[in-house]
Order: sequence, then structure tokens, then C-alpha cells
Amino acid sequence: MYLIAFIGACILVAMVPGVSTAIILRQTLRAGRGSGLAATLGNETGILMWGLAAAFGLSALVLASQVAYDVMRVAGAVLLVVMGAQSLWQARKGSPPVEGVAVSGRRRSYLAGFGTCLANPKAAVFAMSFLPQFVPQGQDVPLTLVTLAVVWVLVDLLWYGLLIWTVAKAKAFLGRPVVKRRLEQISGVVLIGLGLRLVLDSR
Repeated sequence: MYLIAFIGACILVAMVPGVSTAIILRQTLRAGRGSGLAATLGNETGILMWGLAAAFGLSALVLASQVAYDVMRVAGAVLLVVMGAQSLWQARKGSPPVEGVAVSGRRRSYLAGFGTCLANPKAAVFAMSFLPQFVPQGQDVPLTLVTLAVVWVLVDLLWYGLLIWTVAKAKAFLGRPVVKRRLEQISGVVLIGLGLRLVLDSR
């Protein structure tokens, strides 16, 4: 029963737009489904690492150290602002990347998803506060937390896969140069806004 409740909670969490959604949509719109999936895999690698850190108590070290927390917060904010600025610059140039630039583009997308998730201290806070609520009494805590982290990743993969598929289906409209340029501008503003919010956030 606790697993069903956890899956339902994961679905609700995945559906709330945030940094991960912004990065995945940005990469999908810029370079196609492959890049969107690569960004998703990068993001879920970060989620899994935070889940494992929560299982073994490592996230508590970040929460206990104000300096570590602030360093991660600023690094994550800088990364988001830089990516936002790149989107605005790309929109101004009016020549978005050509879909199918394969391996190197997908590697960058993976690193974008992974880096923004790993450099987000809010993910550590969330993993520490979210996962333990679903551990039944009497269960092996580390093993259960690892299992929950894997389930969380699988739910995320399904949700973001559906999102990417939907965007890809709308390619005929979203791929038009004027629309694509406007979406780059919106993406840039959103990422910069998220970065500024992150750097100004307190615990």
C-alpha cells in the first residue's frame, strides 16, 4: 500500500513544472527527441544519486553545512543563468541547432540535465524529506530508500518520456522558425528566472 501511495506522490511531483521540466523541454525543442531523452537520463541520474545519498545519510552532510549548501546553490544558479543566456543568444541569432547533430549534442544534453539536478541543493532537501515519509515501520531503511529512489526515477522517466513524445508530435508547429525562436526566448527567460530564484533562496 505504501508503494502505491509513493507512486501517486511521485506522479504529482513530476507533473509540477520546475527546473527539470524547463531543461528537458529546452533540449527537446532545440535538438529533437534524442536530446530531450538524453537530458531526462541526465536528470534522473542526478535524482538517483540524491536518492542514494539520502539512503546512506550523505545528503545530511549538505544540509548540515551552510557553506556546502550555498556553494551548490550558487553553482546551480550560475548554470541555469548561463543556459538561459545561451537560449536568448540562440533566439537572437535565429539559427537553432540542426536536429540530428547526434552524439556530442546528446552528451551535452545529458550533462545539462545531470548538472542542473546535481547542483540543486533543493533536490537534496526534497530527497531527505520526501523519501523517508514512505518507509514503513520495521523495514530496512537504507534498502527501502534505495528502492523508493529507483521507483521515483522510473516514474519520472515515464512522465518525461510522455512529455517529450507530445512535444515531438507537435514538431510541425513547434519547428517553425518564428515559433522556435519565440520558444528559445521564453526558455531563456524561464531559466534565468529559475537561476535568480535559486541564488536568492534561503534554506
